[in-house]
Amino acid sequence: MTRRTATLVTAIIVLVFSLGLVTVFPVPFVSFSPGPVKDTLGTANGKAVIDVTGHEVFPTTGQLDLTTVSVTSPDRDLTLPQAMRNWLDPHHDLFPRDIIYPPEQSADQVEEQNTAEMTGSQDSAVAAALQAAKVPFHPKVSSVSKDSPADGKLKPGDVVLKVGGVAATQVPQVGELVRKNKVGADVSFLIRRGGAEQTVVVKAAATPGDETRPMVGITIGVDSPVKVSVNLGQDIGGPSAGTAFALAIYDKLTPGPLLAGRHVAGTGTIDALGQVGAIGGIQQKIAGAKNDGATVFLVPAPNCEAALHAGVDGIQLVKISTLNDAIGALKALSAGTGDVPACTR
Repeated sequence: MTRRTATLVTAIIVLVFSLGLVTVFPVPFVSFSPGPVKDTLGTANGKAVIDVTGHEVFPTTGQLDLTTVSVTSPDRDLTLPQAMRNWLDPHHDLFPRDIIYPPEQSADQVEEQNTAEMTGSQDSAVAAALQAAKVPFHPKVSSVSKDSPADGKLKPGDVVLKVGGVAATQVPQVGELVRKNKVGADVSFLIRRGGAEQTVVVKAAATPGDETRPMVGITIGVDSPVKVSVNLGQDIGGPSAGTAFALAIYDKLTPGPLLAGRHVAGTGTIDALGQVGAIGGIQQKIAGAKNDGATVFLVPAPNCEAALHAGVDGIQLVKISTLNDAIGALKALSAGTGDVPACTR
């Protein structure tokens, strides 16, 4: 073998070896791809996904999908070829791994956070839907932070009737009334506990990170004879299903099928006042909805621009900022009259 031939063979061996390493070594990215959808008006494992008791429930028609994104699991790495395939696919996306899975958090902590956000979205969805359906309720204490001013004074399950002498009729109102006081001030709560009313006084403390913002250390939920349980039957976390939950609850609580047989999908966080917020993975969610047969997709207003670049044809993108926007748009679609707000360029 000549020196030139030996050099060529060596170079080829090094190149093949290097290419082999490239296909094995991980890259610091995770992929986003269209995830499964779930009909919130349907069933899972023989149970209604949204089960409403304590109030008359009306028939619904059509399909109302919550949408998800499939994300590379925290215990799996992408190789360079896998990352390139995701980058070239118009319905997939890549994100730096540290953004999705912060190094300071374990995989269990990320999962716990996603579960907590899902639970919070369900609570907010119930409050928003009850208000939209004009079903009366009272705010109640859901949890009390340990060593907070309310610890030992207020308890989970306490129904909040008044704060500082002002009637509390909405979930966010409790926090707003607390914040009308100064840090260090005594805040009176008229509550109902065990069927009896009583007044509890709590001294407001400063919110960590904001010494001028008063807080007492409680979270607020809904006290109502209407009880809602969510039975998804699969591992779905995060807050982005809140709008779909609220619409499904509203549809069941009000006469007349909201969808009129349509196949609708959507996404968006929701707060207790029915404000719809932005989410991640909008393009993957639209693609997943279209793959499942949806013809209408409810898009949070801040996500409209990205939604228009999803590259998915044959699905109507409806722009929403509130739960009432979504309800109005679906009613207009069903009636075939009125303006339906759209994501436009």
